[in-house]
Amino acid sequence: MGGRHDNLEEVSDVQAIAPERVRPLKRSEFDQLVALGAFEHENLELLYGVIVRMPPIGAPHSWSVQVLNEQLTPKLLGRATVRVGLPFAADDASEPQPDVAIAACGDYRREHPRALLAAIEVADASLSGDRGIKARLYAEAGVPEYWIVNLRDRVIEVRTGPAAGAYTEVAIYRAGEVVRLAAFPDVQIPVDDVIG
Repeated sequence: MGGRHDNLEEVSDVQAIAPERVRPLKRSEFDQLVALGAFEHENLELLYGVIVRMPPIGAPHSWSVQVLNEQLTPKLLGRATVRVGLPFAADDASEPQPDVAIAACGDYRREHPRALLAAIEVADASLSGDRGIKARLYAEAGVPEYWIVNLRDRVIEVRTGPAAGAYTEVAIYRAGEVVRLAAFPDVQIPVDDVIG
């Protein structure tokens, strides 16, 4: 099998390696390795038991995350917690790090949130993964609302109605429109502000 794979992301089908020998990493094991410093200076997340490198973040991506944080945090203060780039305990084998997550107010000093009110991913190079594996993972975890800030097409895709590992409804918001959070309908975000 020629070549070397520094990262399982490069292997199109992890199970093709040796299906009877692949053992997914548990979230608790991943957290222990992180605590021990095993992945120091690496930007990683755990998806379905596989450690995945997160792509570098460009300026347009950073801007969108910054604007979302600046607009959502004051509007949700005391009502929900806005978490930027922090882990979400989706299930026993997955710990994604949404660009922005909205969780119930709580004490997350000892454990990452196990439920979210909404997850938001800002997508440019990651668009296919955010529409694919991330959408499936968030739907399976029961996240009721999932936004993709699609920088390529300059729209915000809002997925709702998670059922059987998929979202049943997708709404597209374009320039000049406003997106409202389902859990907090009074919280509105202008598409133009986030897309830049």
